[in-house]
Amino acid sequence: MPLWKRNLYICWFGSFITTAGMSLVIPFLPLYIEELGVHVTESVEQWAGVAFGATFLLAAIVSPVWGRLADIHGRKLMLIRASLGMALVMATMGLVGNVYELVGLRFLMGAVSGYISASITLVATQTPKEHAGWALGTLSTGQVGGTLLGPLIGGYLAEIIGIRHIFFVTGGFMFLAFLVTVFFVKENFKPMKTARLSGREVWQSLPKRRFVLALFVTSFMLQLANLSIEPIITVYVKQLLHDTSHVAFISGVVVATSGFANVFAAPRLGKLADRIGPQKVLVAALTVAAIVFIPQAYVQNPWQLMALRFVLGVAAAGLLPSVNALMKRMIPDSLAGRVFGYNQSAQYMGNIAGPILGGQMAAHAGIHYVFFSTSALLFFNALWVYYNGKTSEWVGLGRTIKQK
Repeated sequence: MPLWKRNLYICWFGSFITTAGMSLVIPFLPLYIEELGVHVTESVEQWAGVAFGATFLLAAIVSPVWGRLADIHGRKLMLIRASLGMALVMATMGLVGNVYELVGLRFLMGAVSGYISASITLVATQTPKEHAGWALGTLSTGQVGGTLLGPLIGGYLAEIIGIRHIFFVTGGFMFLAFLVTVFFVKENFKPMKTARLSGREVWQSLPKRRFVLALFVTSFMLQLANLSIEPIITVYVKQLLHDTSHVAFISGVVVATSGFANVFAAPRLGKLADRIGPQKVLVAALTVAAIVFIPQAYVQNPWQLMALRFVLGVAAAGLLPSVNALMKRMIPDSLAGRVFGYNQSAQYMGNIAGPILGGQMAAHAGIHYVFFSTSALLFFNALWVYYNGKTSEWVGLGRTIKQK
């Protein structure tokens, strides 16, 4: 098996464990906060929001920092650092005595994270150009799969072994990802002088800077669109149901449907991107996603919503892998960690902005306008990416950069 393919599978496993661990605690986070002495419902909700957002906020801030260190010292070292750091922090969360310690550790979790961006950088720089779309699409299924299964596993384990013990189990799995990374990931890394450039110098050295910026915005928009419905999905499903006894279960299935479609379609769309070009797949997927959001506002029952969410998941499967494949073509390997770190920051900011936008829009304008506004943002993004791609001469992009 080629080295790049073996590293891909190991990074897939690590990405799955990492994202599952980060999302596993979400279902019972309010319950854990109550165990720590917060009993007023409003306070529990506020602390849960702070604890949830803290990890993504710090991760967004430090991702470029870890990306720079990856360019200087190697991507494998960043994988080792992130997996070990997250394993220790996650296990320590099971020992906290109050909500302040929990929130502090959630901040620390975001600060030591970076496994996803380092794995994307490693796979992108090692994979041959003709297989980049498939490899990055396959890698994304580990992240999506972990996000999907994490809450399901967490909710089940909370009833079986208790909330505190879940943190120890999760920390153990993250430590397993650390061991697998140490012993099986191979990297022949030689740092280049350009790895120590300042942020301004990095930006000025990039070809097609406007298009790179368009890709950053796309990553932000994708996460915003995916998560804008999260705060209101249960409320929306409740409005569509006559029998409200299974609202939570059906809401979970609706959310999971798009994720399962994403896992199914990502490698296939990655192969298509290798064949016809990632820019075409990206624009088409953005357009389809924008269109599919509109009829979701008019569904009459949860099954129609589920079907549309499945189509949305298929479209979403062609988005982030295409963004990453385009970046691989456009940036030198010596700066890949930094640029992918910036892109990861954009995704984390979308994770924060999406639920806020969806919740506020639903509260002040109505649930239907969440779908309309998200669709409009994706349409605008598709046009912007198309325009910037045309001005960057997409067809000759790979050849032009190679010549440089």
